[in-house]
Amino acid sequence: MVNSQPAGDALFSRMGLSPQLLGVISALKFTVPTPIQARAIPVAVTGKDVIGIAQTGTGKTLAFLLPMLQALKGSNRQGLIVVPTRELAAQVEEQLYDIGESLGVRQALLIGGASMGKQISDIRRFPNVIIGTPGRILDHMKQRTLTLNNVKVLVLDEADRMLDMGFAPQIRSILEQVPRERQTMLFSATMPPEIATMAARHMKTPVRVEVARAGSVAECVNQKLFVVPRDQKNSLLDKLLSDYTGAVLVFSRTKYGAQKVCRLVRGMNHSAAEIHSNLSQSQRRRSLAGFKSGAYRVLVATDIAARGIDVADIELVINYDLPDKADDYIHRVGRTGRAGKAGQAISFVTPDQQGKIREIERALRFALPVSPLPSSSLKQAARTSPERRPRALRRVEFARPNSGPARQKGPASAEASAGRRIRVHR
Repeated sequence: MVNSQPAGDALFSRMGLSPQLLGVISALKFTVPTPIQARAIPVAVTGKDVIGIAQTGTGKTLAFLLPMLQALKGSNRQGLIVVPTRELAAQVEEQLYDIGESLGVRQALLIGGASMGKQISDIRRFPNVIIGTPGRILDHMKQRTLTLNNVKVLVLDEADRMLDMGFAPQIRSILEQVPRERQTMLFSATMPPEIATMAARHMKTPVRVEVARAGSVAECVNQKLFVVPRDQKNSLLDKLLSDYTGAVLVFSRTKYGAQKVCRLVRGMNHSAAEIHSNLSQSQRRRSLAGFKSGAYRVLVATDIAARGIDVADIELVINYDLPDKADDYIHRVGRTGRAGKAGQAISFVTPDQQGKIREIERALRFALPVSPLPSSSLKQAARTSPERRPRALRRVEFARPNSGPARQKGPASAEASAGRRIRVHR
């Protein structure tokens, strides 16, 4: 694996793209490439294998679509894009449609929860590009409605998420069926060891392009924690939804929790929708479309949506529940602060979750600042739960090994991380 040099000129016109593609992206008003586009596209258009590491919301989709379309032009070969979730697949399909419509690009979307009949019909039209989730791609392969022996360009998007979701066996099966002579592009926000192993085994001297340290969050995202007893979470959520006026994405750990929180938010007189695996594909699409259009101000989601929501103006991400894995925290908060805009990320932490915070901080490599609970939310909790009044009035905070303020950025020492504990003041 080799590392690329920094891009010299950040202009699409100097990346080796064809005049036809340049005309399309100009019409779509893509003027200045993002850092991952500026580094990845010039390498990818040469046909080399690429590993792209960048934060979510930095334009990775365009970084692989443009080189893929250039490679397929005038060819009877196909491109295959594998993504972890239905939502992300639909997002990629939408951007491909915008770019490829005027070029006559045929595409097929292979995802669960959608009609197999339509997908088979689309496959028979010999699409130039196939976009799909691992499970549904394998379903078609098993039914012999799809073969991959004509793939020229393979993209594994959000590869770390696919491994986290248990798709490693399916990915291996797909890699065994695509031709050895192909171009492979792997894009991800983090770089766990499993991906390095996959790259070594299935890619040819890939060029690694990295525009941010693996596992980092965009600098324009302001992150903080509230250490809050479980019985005060709802009051704190109500307070935050009143304090912030923009679009809010709330993450719950389980689908049943998402349903409960969504009902709660509606009871607070906020327009809200939910998105999780208990919903049909059409219901999930309606929820996401309503959130994008502004019909719903709040979207309550599980981690199934952490990498499939591409909404430019999410003001606030709330981790109502902490995720099971530190990498999921990174992808959740990456839903705000996109395209260089400022964003807020607030996490609710119960006093028994110090271990999870340490894991997250190790991934981020800095300590997350802890904010005092708003006094109004404490008072509201006391009024609504009189039987819990003594607990509700406790001041809960992290105890730090020194009295200095928490740093938003910069490495946190192992000693500092290990020395933090939760202290409850009565």
